[in-house]
Amino acid sequence: MVTMDTIFFIFSKVVQFCIEPLNWLFIFIPLSLLFLSLRKPDLCKRFLLLAMTDLLLIGYLPTSEIFLRALEDAVPKVSLSELSEKDLGGIIVLGGAIEGGQIALDRGEISIYSSAERVTKAFELIRKYPNLAYIFSGYSGRLSPKGLSESDAFKRLVQEQGLSDSNAHYENQSRNTYENVLYIKPMIADLTLKGANGEVQDSKPWLLITSASHMYRSLKIFQKQGIEVIPVPVDYQTGNQLHWGAFNLEEGAQHWNRLIHELVGLLAYWITGKL
Repeated sequence: MVTMDTIFFIFSKVVQFCIEPLNWLFIFIPLSLLFLSLRKPDLCKRFLLLAMTDLLLIGYLPTSEIFLRALEDAVPKVSLSELSEKDLGGIIVLGGAIEGGQIALDRGEISIYSSAERVTKAFELIRKYPNLAYIFSGYSGRLSPKGLSESDAFKRLVQEQGLSDSNAHYENQSRNTYENVLYIKPMIADLTLKGANGEVQDSKPWLLITSASHMYRSLKIFQKQGIEVIPVPVDYQTGNQLHWGAFNLEEGAQHWNRLIHELVGLLAYWITGKL
């Protein structure tokens, strides 16, 4: 049975694909070729001009950097040196950086995306706070996932790094940020219980690790669910200054992908009352 959350998940993917600037080329170029074949040169030129403008929009980095930087700066970094283990409830690591799936099964190796800092920062904090529980949350963000879930892949990485898994907990059902929080919430409630007598500990905030561009949306959803977290943003894609003379189609496309993904997510979650 198809649930509303599944419909929401699919719809968000379709909307993101439709509004990403790079994908507009799949409309502009075929239309220009169509009008060329129909001997309508004026329309052909107009759509070619739109295609060229689109490429400039994507490749000229400040057009995406200025918005992405604002999103990354929306949640400031917290000084972890001022926090001790006794002040924290645990560590939450959101998926989105690991390539599990069929490739991991076929090749026997776990690959990490450009958001690798989510994983490396998690390893750093697990070593720094060895007595804290940690939760990795994520199944797959793909429409048709196959093979290993991200949680299973992270579990394998933990073993490969020789880290203790005595405090490890894994959530392997979520497909997006809202589901991350939804499935983590009861796990946090269970981990808050103290011993067999069921006495509840004082509420303590959890460290939340995710990409800087993704932190604002994540933080709002956790707050909506009544879970106190301390943001640990990583994976910054912009610096303090814009690259006014830079043109890079690959990097620009990646920036727009991240930006559109977050804007669609924020809008969709706001409309559906998840924020």
